[in-house]
Amino acid sequence: MAHQASPRGTSLEIAAEVKAQIAGDSEITRLPTVAELMRRRQVSRGVVLRAFEALRAEGVAEPVPGGRWRVIRAGEQIDRRPLEGRIADIVAADGFEVGEAFPSAAALAGRFGVSRPTVTKALDKLEAAGVLTSEGQGRARTVRAVPVGEES
Repeated sequence: MAHQASPRGTSLEIAAEVKAQIAGDSEITRLPTVAELMRRRQVSRGVVLRAFEALRAEGVAEPVPGGRWRVIRAGEQIDRRPLEGRIADIVAADGFEVGEAFPSAAALAGRFGVSRPTVTKALDKLEAAGVLTSEGQGRARTVRAVPVGEES
């Protein structure tokens, strides 16, 4: 009977490989996608997800919205507040005035390293809170109120 590799052992091998890549390149901020590792290693999704969970347990990586995983570096400060709170902070920090056009979802997605739909959901929450307003689909959002203190 042919010898089969243990899925647990394979996931730990993948975790070790990714951890070595992270240690070897200080510029890496995101882990490869699940699909990339599945193709490269010819394994199932579950094996790759177990590898990611092993990296999470070691404090090397964490999931981010949109199904991706990011690298955690020692001593790195991470803002774990909801995205809408971080976006509200830039209204005041970047000196936006009431009525001024707000950056697009695509621009904010690049700034925060998340997907555009994730930013759109956060912007919708800020609209509901009265911080931003928009005239309709395809129109630029504008600042409706500058949050202060606890609001942001």
